[in-house]
Amino acid sequence: MKRIFKWLGKGIWGGVKLFVLLLLVIAVVAGIGIYHEYAKPVLELKQQAEEIAEKSTTEDFRSSMTSVVYDSNGEKISTLRSGKSLYYLTYEELPDWAVDVMLVTEDRKFYSHEGVDLLANVRAFYYLIKNKGEITQGGSTITQQLTRTIYLSNEVSYERKLVEVFLSWELEKKYSKDEIMEYYLNNIYFANGFYGIQAAAYGYFGRSVKDLSLSETVFLCAIPNNPSLYDPYIRMEKTVERRDRMLRQMLEAGKITKTEYQAATAEEIVLEKGAVTSHNYVETYVYYCAIRALMEADGFVFRTSFTSAGEQAEYEETYETSYDYWQQKLYSGGYRIYTSIDLEKQALLQEAVNEGLSGFTEVNEEGIYEKQASAVCIDNETGYVVAVVGGREQEYAGYTLNRAYQSFRQPGSCIKPLVVYTPWFERGLTPDSLVLDELFEGGPKNAGVYHGVITVRTAVEQSKNTVAWKLFEELTPEAGLSYLTRMKFRKIVDTDYVPAASLGGLTYGVSALEMASAYSALENDGIFRSPTCIVKITDVDGKAVVENTISEKRIYEENAARTMTNVLKGVLNVGTAKKHNLENAIAAGKTGTTDYRKDSWFAGYTAYYTTSVWVGYDWPKEFEESAGNSYSLMIWEDFMEQIHEGLEQVEFPEYKKVEGTYTAPDITMTPTPVPEEEPDAAQEQPDTEGETEEDRMSGENYRVTPTPGMSEGDRYRVTPTPGVSEGDRYRVTPTPGVSEGDRYRVTPTPGVSEGEQYRVSPPPGINWGNEYDPTEDPQ
Repeated sequence: MKRIFKWLGKGIWGGVKLFVLLLLVIAVVAGIGIYHEYAKPVLELKQQAEEIAEKSTTEDFRSSMTSVVYDSNGEKISTLRSGKSLYYLTYEELPDWAVDVMLVTEDRKFYSHEGVDLLANVRAFYYLIKNKGEITQGGSTITQQLTRTIYLSNEVSYERKLVEVFLSWELEKKYSKDEIMEYYLNNIYFANGFYGIQAAAYGYFGRSVKDLSLSETVFLCAIPNNPSLYDPYIRMEKTVERRDRMLRQMLEAGKITKTEYQAATAEEIVLEKGAVTSHNYVETYVYYCAIRALMEADGFVFRTSFTSAGEQAEYEETYETSYDYWQQKLYSGGYRIYTSIDLEKQALLQEAVNEGLSGFTEVNEEGIYEKQASAVCIDNETGYVVAVVGGREQEYAGYTLNRAYQSFRQPGSCIKPLVVYTPWFERGLTPDSLVLDELFEGGPKNAGVYHGVITVRTAVEQSKNTVAWKLFEELTPEAGLSYLTRMKFRKIVDTDYVPAASLGGLTYGVSALEMASAYSALENDGIFRSPTCIVKITDVDGKAVVENTISEKRIYEENAARTMTNVLKGVLNVGTAKKHNLENAIAAGKTGTTDYRKDSWFAGYTAYYTTSVWVGYDWPKEFEESAGNSYSLMIWEDFMEQIHEGLEQVEFPEYKKVEGTYTAPDITMTPTPVPEEEPDAAQEQPDTEGETEEDRMSGENYRVTPTPGMSEGDRYRVTPTPGVSEGDRYRVTPTPGVSEGDRYRVTPTPGVSEGEQYRVSPPPGINWGNEYDPTEDPQ
C-alpha cells in the first residue's frame, strides 16, 4: 500500500511540475507574442517621437513654408501664406484673457500635467478600442494639440495617438509651459487662412489683439475648437453662442467678474470687413479641390448617403476636422499645386456672366448684386474643370461665396435627362417611342398646351412635364435618383424621393459644378468623372503628394448616353433653346426653369466642352422678365461660341437604333382636354425674344377634322408647304358638331404602310398658323 501511495505521490508531484512548466512555457510564449504584437511596436513609436523631439527647434513654431498654385500652362495663379511669422507674439505680448480662456476651456490641468492628461487619454483609448480603432473621444491637452498641428498628420489611428502622447511628453521636457502656450496661440487655426491669434485679430477686427475687448478676444478663441463650425463669416451666431459659453466658464473659474461677464456677453461683435482678405472664384475653388485631394490621399473616404441622422452627424464632424487640418497644411506646407484652370477661358466665362446680367444693377444691403449667376466649364477630353465662375464680378471686401460649388438650387427640367430619359433609354425606351402628353389628376401642368400622343423626342425637345412625371413614377424615384447619388450629388435627401423630383423639385437642389459633371458624363458615353481642377500636388522638393485625381465610374450605358445626346441636339435645333444653337459647333443640351422662374438653367455640351449655367437670386424670388431661361442660355451661347472659335466641328458618335420594348400604358384614343388655367411656370418654353409671328406659330400644334370617308377619331399628317421646315404642326378648328380639341386618325394614302403619319400644310389663302375649318377649303 505504501508503494502505491508513494507511486501516486510521485505521479501527482510530477504532474504539478509538468503543469507549472507548461504554464511557464505558455507565459514565455505569450510574453514573446505580446512583445512582438504590442510592446515592440509601442517602443518603436516612442523612439520615433523621441527623434522628432530631438530635432525640434523654436523655428518649427515660428515659420512656415509658402504654397503656390499654378494654372494649366504653369503660370502662377496665387500663393498661400499663413502669415504666422509676420504676426508672431511672444508670451509676454499675449493678452491674459486669451491665455485664461484657453486654460479654462481647453486644458484646465495645463500647468500641472506633463504634457498628457492620463485620465482623459485612458478614456480616449477605451473608446478607441471599443469603437474598433475609431477615435470618438477627446482627451488632448494643449501640448497634444500643438504637437498634432506642427509635427503629425491627421490620421485617425492608435499609432498616431501614441506618437502624439510620447511626443507631448518629450516636448514638455524641452520647452517651458509658457513657451508651449506661446507656440500654441501663435499656431492654431482661426479659419479663413488666419494662423495665430494676432493674424486673426487683424483679419477679423483690423487691429492688434492687445486692442481687443474681452468679448472680442474670447470670440476669437471660440473659433479654433472647430474652425468650420465656428467660422464667423458663415456661422456668426454659432461663434457668438460659443463665446458666451466660454465667458460663463471664465466667470465660474474666477477669471472674470460678473460685471465683466455681463458686459462681454452683451457686446455686439462687428467684423472689420475692410481688413478681410477675400479670394476670387478660381482661388476658392482651387483651395477647396486641393484640400479634398489631400484629405483623400490621407485616407479620408467621402460619402453623400447615410443610414441615419446620427451617422451623418458623425461623418460631418469627422469631415470638418479633417478639412480644417488639411486647410491649415495647405497654407503652411509649402505645396506646389498644379491645376487644369485655363485663365483665358476663365476670363471669357466671367465676362459672359458679367455681360449677360449687366442690365441688372440692384444690390442688397451688403452691396452685392441681387441677380446672380454661376457657371462651370469642363474639358470633355480630360474631365478636368477649366473655368469656374461663382458669381458676378465686383469689388467686395468680405467672404467670397462661390455659387458654382457652394450654392444648391432646384434644377428644373435640366434634371430630366439625368433621372428620367437616359435611365429609360437603358430600359427599352427609344426617341420614337410614343407617350401621352395630357393633363391628369395629381400631376403637373404644361404651359397650356397638351399634344396627346407624341414621341419621346418631342417630349424632350418641348420639355413636357406630364411625360417626364409619368415615366419617372413608372421608373420609381429610387431608381431615377440613384444615378445622381452614384455621381456624388451632395444634397440628395430622403424628401427628394417623390415624383416632383422628375421636374427638378428637390429639397436643396444641385450645384452648377454637379450639373456640368453629370452632363459631361453624357458626352463621355455614360462614364462619370469626379469633377476637380487638381492635376497634381507636390511637396517643396517636387515629390508627388497627390496625382491621378480623376476617378471614373460608368453611370449610364454607352448607347443610352449617345441616344440622349442625339435627342438633346433637338432642344437647340427645334426645342426650348432653338434660338441659341451654336454657329461654330455641334451642340446638345437642356434648359431648366423652376416654378415662377425663380431659377434659370442651361447645361449643354459639344465634343470639346461641357458648360452649365445657373441664373437666379441668392434668396429665391420670381424673375420679373418673361423669358426666364434666356439669360442662362445667352451666357452659355456667348461663352461657348468664343471657346470654339477655330475648332473643327465634330459630330457626336451615332447611337445604335434598336427596336424599342417600351409601350406607354396610358395611350388611349380619348379626347385630350386643353385647360384654360394659367400656364405652369415650371414648364419649359422656347425663348421668344425677337421672334416674328411666323416664327412663333411655326412650331405650334394644330388639330384637324377628318377628311370625308375617313373613320371618325383617326389622325393624319401630310407634307408641309414650301418654305416651312419639315415636321411643323398646325391646329385648325373642328368641323361642326365635333368638340374642340378632338383628334382623329385616318388611313394612310395608297402605297403607304398602315399606321404611318403625315404632316399637313394650310390651304392657299390662309395665313400661316391661322386656325381654319378644312370643310371650307376652296380646294
